[in-house]
Amino acid sequence: MLVVKIGGGSGIQIAPTVTDVTTLIRAGGKAVLVHGASGETNLLAERLGKPPRFVTSVSGLESRYTDRETLEIFEMAYCGKGNKALVEAFQTLGINAVGLSGLDGRIFEGKRKDTITIFDGGKRKVLRGDYTGKVERVNLGLVTLLLDHGYLPVLCPPAASYEGEAVNVDGDTAAAMLAAALKADDFLMLSNVPGLLRDIADRDSLIARIPAEAIEDFMPLAQGRMKRKLMAAAIALQGGVGRVILAPANVAQPVASALEGRGTVIG
Repeated sequence: MLVVKIGGGSGIQIAPTVTDVTTLIRAGGKAVLVHGASGETNLLAERLGKPPRFVTSVSGLESRYTDRETLEIFEMAYCGKGNKALVEAFQTLGINAVGLSGLDGRIFEGKRKDTITIFDGGKRKVLRGDYTGKVERVNLGLVTLLLDHGYLPVLCPPAASYEGEAVNVDGDTAAAMLAAALKADDFLMLSNVPGLLRDIADRDSLIARIPAEAIEDFMPLAQGRMKRKLMAAAIALQGGVGRVILAPANVAQPVASALEGRGTVIG
């Protein structure tokens, strides 16, 4: 079993991953794809006159502040254009993909954080009316039903709160929780960088291997989204996933090359 998370940042190409996953499935493999759409969300938000607002939590993690209007824009980009573009790409190659969000069937479930505490101008500030959360539970019923009947699940945030509300959640963490629930052999996180770099300005400074027990030692090197990816890797490995690989999406065979060890292999 393979779980692939492909990022949704600006400039990430989906075609190489779609082609590679198709090859794997035709060879008898099973996979689940989780995707982002952050770049499309930002563009859509600007067009709709609701520019994205990013905040930094007291723990130092950056996230999108998601009020109800922002959540609706997020759903348009993720569940609409982002999800259906991938489903269409697979369908044209003969792979019967089914696109769902984590809200559907409560695949991804967790507690909504109505308020968040951030640093703003060096001061602590509490923001209310937020629709973000953290995936705490993965309900596999719908996913395994699809896999058992030959479908390819293509999943994305949002998740469901315990009260049934849609909540914005981190896609890498959600994918890691899913990989752990499925006891995946490999969990790939494909993005617009080659893996974890010692120097973010030097793409040749790739760290090729990280022992599972040493993830925390490498956290100071992680910049921006990479910190969340390392945290997601730890979740997946602790949940029984065999191997986590951080690898580039914009190469000819991103899945095959990652499985051969290209990128940062953790485990």
